Amino acid sequence: MADHKISLPAKLIDGGIAGLVGVTCVFPIDLAKTRLQNQQGQRLYTGMLDCLVKTVRQEGYFGMYRGAAVNLTLVTPEKAIKLAANDFFRKLLSNDGKKLTLFKEMLAGCGAGTCQVIITTPMEMLKIQLQDAGRLAAQKTVSTAGGSPPPQARAFSTSTSAVHRRPSATMLARELLKTKGISGLYRGIGATLVRDVPFSMIYFPLFANLNRLGQRSPGETAPFYHSFLAGCGAGAVAAVAVTPLDVIKTRLQTLRKGVGEDTYRGTVDCARRIWQREGYSAFLKGAGCRALVIAPLFGIAQVVYFLGVGEYLLANLG
Repeated sequence: MADHKISLPAKLIDGGIAGLVGVTCVFPIDLAKTRLQNQQGQRLYTGMLDCLVKTVRQEGYFGMYRGAAVNLTLVTPEKAIKLAANDFFRKLLSNDGKKLTLFKEMLAGCGAGTCQVIITTPMEMLKIQLQDAGRLAAQKTVSTAGGSPPPQARAFSTSTSAVHRRPSATMLARELLKTKGISGLYRGIGATLVRDVPFSMIYFPLFANLNRLGQRSPGETAPFYHSFLAGCGAGAVAAVAVTPLDVIKTRLQTLRKGVGEDTYRGTVDCARRIWQREGYSAFLKGAGCRALVIAPLFGIAQVVYFLGVGEYLLANLG
């Protein structure tokens, strides 16, 4: 694999294009994942398809893309950092171009996962609030009339009713910065690290080894379809493997809670409460959705990356 010849600007362009295309394709499934993971007591959705159908009925087609603008804005630097960082650490850990050991591949993935959280945390913090707003509105509609919601249902902001009715990323960011400072946007950064570092440690070595199976010779790039399948396979495995950590991260970053839903003091408290009140199966909520989101997302990313779209654009625009 000759990707060491690809320049850093080209890697950043590749990662950005891949992120934009991938997010556009799979965002509705990601929305379903968030809403399913946040369900605690009252079950509005029985599964992914039920969630998507009800979302379209209640919020229209574009309701499935609530929060997509945040992702489309920040996914370019996020994916670019992730892919470029992994490539950088792989090159740093290699000895004269020799094949990396599994441990070094995992170490490079660890470095990539750590670097990306600077973008991932605020991106997902805002995205989750926008994605879950429809679930909270639907829950309020079907709740028993009369009585006021519990304090945790109003946990984020009781001073701005407009944010409750139809939140926007700008309004949420401004409210968080005003009330919590920059740390408000980085709520759950520890949980994000705990999820993304293991994900990258699984994904990148697995992808590299699966993709290597498609190379006819050590210095040759695998066919694009093989890179796509390798990216899908590695992405699906890594996504399902860290789903329990994703559930915890989603719960911690969700600011507004529905009726009777728990709030948490931290990662350990969240894991303990989920185990005690909902059982082990709650840690696998949205696992299928995550596999369906991550698999094509990283498959597309690797195809764009290995086809060298960024290099082509730089060569022709320069």
